[in-house]
Amino acid sequence: MATYSCLLSVTLSFLVLFSSCSAQISQVTSRGRQQRIQTQCNIQKLNTLEPQQRIEAEAGHTDLWDQNSEDLQCANVAVLRHTIQNRGLLVPPYTSYPQMIYVLQGEGLHGASIPGCPETFQYSQQQSRSRSQSQSQEGKEGRGDEHQKVRQIREGDVIALPAGITHWIYNNGQSNLVVVSLCDIGNAANQLGQSLSDFFLAGSPQQEFQGQQGRQQGQQGHEQSDSNVYSGFNQDLLAEALNIDRELVSKLQRSDRQRGCIVRVQDEFQVLAPHRREQQEREEREQEQGRNGLEETICTFSLKHNINNPSLADVFNPRAGRSSSINAYVLPNLEKLQLSINKVVLYKNAIYAPHWNPEAHSIMYFTRGSGRIQIVSQRGDSVFDDNVKEGQVIVVPQAFAVVQKAGNRGLEWISFKTHPLAMINQLAGRGSFLSSTPVDVLANAFNLSREDARKLKNGRREITLFSPLRSSSDY
Repeated sequence: MATYSCLLSVTLSFLVLFSSCSAQISQVTSRGRQQRIQTQCNIQKLNTLEPQQRIEAEAGHTDLWDQNSEDLQCANVAVLRHTIQNRGLLVPPYTSYPQMIYVLQGEGLHGASIPGCPETFQYSQQQSRSRSQSQSQEGKEGRGDEHQKVRQIREGDVIALPAGITHWIYNNGQSNLVVVSLCDIGNAANQLGQSLSDFFLAGSPQQEFQGQQGRQQGQQGHEQSDSNVYSGFNQDLLAEALNIDRELVSKLQRSDRQRGCIVRVQDEFQVLAPHRREQQEREEREQEQGRNGLEETICTFSLKHNINNPSLADVFNPRAGRSSSINAYVLPNLEKLQLSINKVVLYKNAIYAPHWNPEAHSIMYFTRGSGRIQIVSQRGDSVFDDNVKEGQVIVVPQAFAVVQKAGNRGLEWISFKTHPLAMINQLAGRGSFLSSTPVDVLANAFNLSREDARKLKNGRREITLFSPLRSSSDY
């Protein structure tokens, strides 16, 4: 009996120890997944940011915002914008940090290669008559092409890319395809320093995308390569690894800086992609599966969602505008990226409620119109109070308060946020601390009469989006 009691005691002790260790491991894993590289944001003044560098390419150009700006360094992010001409192809890069891409205008195709996932798009499954001749030719030369999923993209689409995924974009539309990209350099996935560093698998646009820090190293005499990743390998070893001849390896390693990172496709561009209606039906099924709690794997993650549909707005005021968000509830892949995005459309002279982000930095890119923005620091100092316009970027650090007012042409923007479930705390209107706090608390906190406290509490009864007052002036 004593032996049994001793055994039972040891077993219980082991279970307690195991449970404790498991809980600690779980907590550490959870913390590691959510960790960001922290930076100091001792900002006295914020600024409107515009591109500081343009990189020309054969079929378009890329605009880069200055990574050395105090504002972007505070949020630990980089911003760039690609303009891809008709029949232009953004050659495949891969990165060590997550990216969120927003399609500003145009339409095209987007492909992503996720390591370890199968090539599920095959020519043998394509029924289009337009490809029958090419399929016949391929049948003579060998098996048809196979590749991972290709997506149709259009204005308003948001593409969420985890670190390490290679992707490409092709413009098959008639007008320019313009996309703006947020690179989350401060994400825990990135261990390569705090500068932009896209690594290209094709072409030779490396040096321009190594960030200001990389360019400074080049000026100090360090050797800088301007070729693609394959160029650094020994030709014989690469030929054996790829099972190709040296002549083909030479073509693979060829440096042609004139083409840049956006090249023009000369012949017919042939990839497998579903028609838009088929893709929309498939995306609806995927979203429904996510809502029903079906588990997604990295190979079945949805990488894209459109944020422009007015019917999907989270907040709508017919006199003020609408606000829509894509977070980890809508696009589960964002839990891995630790990012989310908000799109706001303000009508003429409307106001977006004064608010602050308790968990995230907010990087605003203005897509249309103009207006006035005021930002206040945690100390109550005004760090920005000026007009803004289309194409500019403003960083709102975590816990800084901001209010936006549209001008007489309205104002629209997207806000990239460094948290997968970013929320706001309003300082006015329904849903704010004013409306949820007793009158007597407000009266005593602000040294007001009960009547004034009641006016303060009930001054605005709208949620988030405020309609303009008659006395409101234009900006």
